[in-house]
Amino acid sequence: MQEFSFAVVLHLFLWYTLFYTKPVFEGSLSRENPVFDRWYYGDCKTTACQCLKKALPRAVFLDGDWCWDADPFQVTDETKAMVEGNICYLLNSFLHCSAYENVIFCWVMHEQAILDRLLSRLDTSGCTVKAVSLVCTPDALAKRLQRDIATGSRDAGILGRSLPRLPAYQTLRTLKLDVSALTPEETARRLAAL
Repeated sequence: MQEFSFAVVLHLFLWYTLFYTKPVFEGSLSRENPVFDRWYYGDCKTTACQCLKKALPRAVFLDGDWCWDADPFQVTDETKAMVEGNICYLLNSFLHCSAYENVIFCWVMHEQAILDRLLSRLDTSGCTVKAVSLVCTPDALAKRLQRDIATGSRDAGILGRSLPRLPAYQTLRTLKLDVSALTPEETARRLAAL
């Protein structure tokens, strides 16, 4: 089996982000070095992962939100099981594909159980999994979300759903990277350097 990095960027409640890539941490993200990165909503998770994809060789990126883009958006036991199944299917497909050296996944995961469930269904043999939570201050989060509300890309209720979850990220078994003052490009550089 080809060795490559597996990185998971778990977006602290702001966003869920997992990225699996060959060279990550200790040189790069790779299938050997899976990294989970957790982000909050509004912390530029998708943009940072797109930047990371461009910075890493032979990289592919999956945003968990792409596996659950529905209208109306419904959160039920059935839809949660469906999205997790979709994510695991795609990530396992990427992990087994010799064309990719780096697999990047992002999604908001504010509970350790979510990460544990996903990891239990992934073939990470030959991978080292590292978990990183991208965190920010409540003020930075509020400013980012208010900017999104003003442009119409998020509903006003996002503030009430996101801010109370910030403390939950401190309890996750992950490395923490404060992105309060970082651009997506700077965030990607920091992740690649871990």
